[in-house]
Amino acid sequence: MARPEKLKLPEVLEEIRMSRAAFYRMRARGKAPKISKLPNGQLRVSRADLDEWWAACEQSAA
Repeated sequence: MARPEKLKLPEVLEEIRMSRAAFYRMRARGKAPKISKLPNGQLRVSRADLDEWWAACEQSAA
């Protein structure tokens, strides 16, 4: 069984075309995609969670 794809924060920011500061503001408001924090402090976002977040953004904009 394949492991789920985990994206690094810079990859996520590039895909959603958002600055790091704007992302952290959205995260503070609880509006960002689900994030996993690794023991070394790096952040990861699963591809499935990012796709789910995108779908929710599209629904709320409609």
